[in-house]
Amino acid sequence: MPKLKTRRAAAKRFKLTGSGKKIARRKAFKNHLLNHKSAEQKRRRLSGMALVDKSDEKNVRLMLPYA
Repeated sequence: MPKLKTRRAAAKRFKLTGSGKKIARRKAFKNHLLNHKSAEQKRRRLSGMALVDKSDEKNVRLMLPYA
């Protein structure tokens, strides 16, 4: 059976957690147009990582066959 190719775009966007059971992602809305957003919102709500939802997890795992 041939090697499976990893979707490079997905590999750059998702990481497995330490246990390897969950997939982490970056939160949206913190790329540009940040002037009108409060520092509190940017610090509390938009910083850090979030987990990929269960409904999307299967598709992400298919894109990352060796993760």
